[in-house]
Amino acid sequence: HATLAPQARGAPHIHARPGETKGVRMTTLRPFHACDVFRFGTVNHDKLCETFNLPYYFSYLAKWPELFVAAEAPHDGRVVGYIMGKVEGKGKDWHGHVTAVSVASEFRRLGLATKFMDILERVSDEHRGYFVDLFVRPSNSAVQMYEKLGYTIYRQIRGYYSGNEDAYDMRKALSRDPGGESVVPHDPLIITPAQLYGRE
Repeated sequence: HATLAPQARGAPHIHARPGETKGVRMTTLRPFHACDVFRFGTVNHDKLCETFNLPYYFSYLAKWPELFVAAEAPHDGRVVGYIMGKVEGKGKDWHGHVTAVSVASEFRRLGLATKFMDILERVSDEHRGYFVDLFVRPSNSAVQMYEKLGYTIYRQIRGYYSGNEDAYDMRKALSRDPGGESVVPHDPLIITPAQLYGRE
């Protein structure tokens, strides 16, 4: 099961399932450290995982350290997963945002991504956000995982990703929005990046 470092308590423990990576006994969720950017290479090997430049990671670590969490493997201390996010917006658009969440292939299906999302949602709730949102490629199998966690498609952005692939903007309402007003699908449902950023 996973243990939580004192600074990252609040998420449920993770129990390994039979048949998972041999020898995995315990994975620790802890705050992400600056040196971790040099230790998570295998986590970002997935072609669907977005990789950013170093200043980008450090800016998140400086501004939103409570929304930047790492999973550390047992025995060798490798970083085998992480989530980075932020809080942003104004008024009823104040929300938590999942910038990136990734888990190394050999540590998947242990529930790590779900626990990462639990932490980000809880912290976003503490920041009094109305909802949590994330962008994901429609071709990414993670869409089904997000749906199981309660996320729905709020809108679709044409050609958002490199290769001209669209993005789903998925949302989940938090306790400050009990009626779910923030997750009612956008009208129009399909928009352009220029509309997303208010340039149109």
